[in-house]
Amino acid sequence: MVPKKKIDSILEDYDKDEITIATLCSHSSLQIFHGARKAGFKTLGLTISHDTKYYDAFPLAKPDDIIRYKDFDDMEDRVEELHDRNVIIIPHGSFVEYMGPKRFEDYEVPAYCNRAVLQWESNRDMERQWITSAGVAMPRIFTDAREISEPVLVKYFGAKGGRGFFIAKDYPDFKMSIDNTQPYTIQEYCLGTRYYLHFFYSPYREDGYKVSRGGTLEMLSIDRRDESNIDELYKLGSVEELKRHGLYPSFVVTGNMPVVIRESLLPKAFEMAEKIVNRSYDLFGGMWGPFCLETIVTDKLEFKVFEISTRIVAGTNPFISGSPYADLIYPGMSTGGRIAKEIREAAEDGSLKDLMT
Repeated sequence: MVPKKKIDSILEDYDKDEITIATLCSHSSLQIFHGARKAGFKTLGLTISHDTKYYDAFPLAKPDDIIRYKDFDDMEDRVEELHDRNVIIIPHGSFVEYMGPKRFEDYEVPAYCNRAVLQWESNRDMERQWITSAGVAMPRIFTDAREISEPVLVKYFGAKGGRGFFIAKDYPDFKMSIDNTQPYTIQEYCLGTRYYLHFFYSPYREDGYKVSRGGTLEMLSIDRRDESNIDELYKLGSVEELKRHGLYPSFVVTGNMPVVIRESLLPKAFEMAEKIVNRSYDLFGGMWGPFCLETIVTDKLEFKVFEISTRIVAGTNPFISGSPYADLIYPGMSTGGRIAKEIREAAEDGSLKDLMT
């Protein structure tokens, strides 16, 4: 991983009044650029193969400039031009996935995140260690596929956007679908409603929901997800019959829907998030900024966390003009705007280095 001293030395040469917010042209970039522009930052899109003409349709979210690279090697070789623009990059799911966690860790441009979190998030065993050691419930794990006697969800490491998941009802069903060339985990399939909770942790704010280690925790929004083809496949008959015809359920996310959960669940949601934030400091020096707890709520009104995303997620995109939760904190503010607000305040009070790796 790029040494913290290297990032600090780059930041020392930055003009703090001329910071440019940059990210990869994908995922939640419209929201990130829109929020940054509202906060008075210059914006920069980075792209290799993405079509960027669609930005012309959204002038309030169109980046001020776009740099096109031949490939990620080219992107790494040309970091000096980003330094010259006083660039701070905002990671999102596509940025890290396309570039690769290891390459992103080594990318010598200041990033608003703690890059040490990537190894804990991308390895499902380490992710589970983090969450369960924080005292937060997760679905039960099967270590031996031959013991599968109930529906399970099989996840390949690094699966993003719903790809790399499948359901198995028993061991033969598992054998029919598994790709043994990839590492995977097997967990119980929890019946319940899936909610994706979008939090923001600020280590330095003092007003709001206080975290025991210091700072405050904010809930900015919640979403559910449309997934293809599982959301429509049931209309065609039983899954077993469909598999015989070569049709297998998939969980590729194609869209996001706003959600408000019952108010009595909010204390439990904040308690989980606080425990996970606190534990992150014990394990790898902390996690700050936006993160998402991907959860299931059972009919007993109990949360189980099946995954964590430690950056802005695409599920925040329905809330570019705020949400029922954000409006009770910062009316009309998105997660992208909240990121820009934090960076603006850090630049003004001299704490920028504390938030960049």
